[in-house]
Amino acid sequence: MPKDDLGAAADQTAAEVSPALVPPSVTAQTLREYGRAQVARLKGGESGMLPVLLGLLAIVIVFQAVSPGHVFLSAGNIVNLFLQSAVFMVLAMAETFALLLGDIDLSTGYVAALGGVIAVQLVQPATTHWPWWAAIAVALLVCAVIGAVQGTLITRLHLPSFIVTLGGLLVFNGVLLIVLGFGPFSGYPSLSGVGPNLKALYDLMWGHVTPVQGWIALALVVAVFGVNSYRRDARRRRNGLVAPPVGVTLAKVAVVAVLGAAVVAVCNVNRAALGTLQGVPWALFIVLGVLVSWTVLLQRSRFGRYVYAIGGNPEAARRAGVNVPVIRTWAFVLCSVTAGVAGLLYASYLGGMSNNVNGGQLVLYAVAAAVIGGSSLFGGRGKAVHGILGGLVIGGIYNGMYLQGLSVQWEFIVTGLVLVAAVTVDAVSRRGRA
Repeated sequence: MPKDDLGAAADQTAAEVSPALVPPSVTAQTLREYGRAQVARLKGGESGMLPVLLGLLAIVIVFQAVSPGHVFLSAGNIVNLFLQSAVFMVLAMAETFALLLGDIDLSTGYVAALGGVIAVQLVQPATTHWPWWAAIAVALLVCAVIGAVQGTLITRLHLPSFIVTLGGLLVFNGVLLIVLGFGPFSGYPSLSGVGPNLKALYDLMWGHVTPVQGWIALALVVAVFGVNSYRRDARRRRNGLVAPPVGVTLAKVAVVAVLGAAVVAVCNVNRAALGTLQGVPWALFIVLGVLVSWTVLLQRSRFGRYVYAIGGNPEAARRAGVNVPVIRTWAFVLCSVTAGVAGLLYASYLGGMSNNVNGGQLVLYAVAAAVIGGSSLFGGRGKAVHGILGGLVIGGIYNGMYLQGLSVQWEFIVTGLVLVAAVTVDAVSRRGRA
C-alpha cells in the first residue's frame, strides 16, 4: 500500500477510535446528551451513587410504612435522624482518606473518643477551665499528632496499615481510660452546668440557629455554589477544556437549592412537645463544613489528585514524581483530625464522656458507611459525599429499628447485610468496567 494511503488509513483509524476513548459525559454539549451519557455509564457498570440513593429510598419507604404512627418522616424524627447520623457521616469522611489509598484506619473510633474526652476535660470549671475554642484546638492537635505517628510508621517503616491502626485501637483505648480518670469526676466528665465553655461544647450538637438565619445560610450556600460552578466552567472553556453543558450546571444548583430548602423547612418546624424548638442544628453546619472542605481538597487540589493517583497505582505515582510517603502520611493526619471532629460531636451528643464508648463499633460503622456510600475498598475511588450518604444509611437503619423497638442485634445483622451488598456492588461494577 502506498505511503499516502497508509497515512490516510491511520488517520481514519485514529478518528474512529479516539471518540470511544473519551467518556460521552465529558463531550456532551446539551442536557439531553449528558443524560444519555449517564444512562450509558449505568449500562456499562458504572453505577456511581445510584445504589446508595436507592437504598436510602428503600429505607425511608419501609420504615415510614412500619413505624408506629408512621412517624419516621415527621419533622422531629428527621432532625433526630440527622443528629444521630452526624457522627457516622464525619467518621466515614475520615475513613475515606485511608480507603482512597487502599489502606484502612481501625483506630479512628478511639482517636475520635480521645479527642472528645480531651476537650471535655479541658473545659471543666473545677479543674483546667480552658476556653472552649482552645480545648477544641488542643483536642484536634492531639489527633493530628496521632495521625502523623501512625502515618509515619506505615509509610517510612512500610508496616501494614491494618496492624498499625489495630495497635492504635488498643493503645488509644487505654489512653482514653487514663484521661477519663483525671479530675474529680470518677471517670465521667460531663458537659452539664451553666459555664459558657461547657455550653459551647454541648451546643455543637444540640444548639441551633433561628429559622431566619437558616434561610439566610441556605441562600448563601446556594449562591456560593452556583457562582463557583459557573466560574469553574467558564475558566475551563476559556482554557480550551471541556466543560459540562450550562443546563447540567443549572440542574445541579437547582438540586442543591431544593434539597437545602427541604432540610431548612423541616428543621424550622417546631419539634418541642412543650414550648418552642426550631431551627437548623449547628451539627449540620459542622458536617457541611467538613464536606465542603474535604471535597475541595480532594477534587480541586494537587494533593487530592496525588491521593487518587497513589490509590490507583502507587508505583506509577512514584515514577511520575509524587512523594508517596509524604502524601500518605498527610492522608492519615487528615483522617485522624476528621475523626477528632466526629469525637467532639459525639461528646456533645452524649453530654459528656465515659468509659462506655465503644470505639471498635464506631470504626466498623465508619468503614461500613464509607463503603456503602460508594468508596472502594481497593483504593483510588471515593468522595467525601460518599461518607454523607453512607452515614445516612447507617443512621436510618439505627433510627428505624429504634422506632420499631427492635434489639441491637438486629441492627448489627441488617447493617452487616447492607455492607456485604455494597461491597458486592463495588466488586461487580469493577469487573464490568474492566
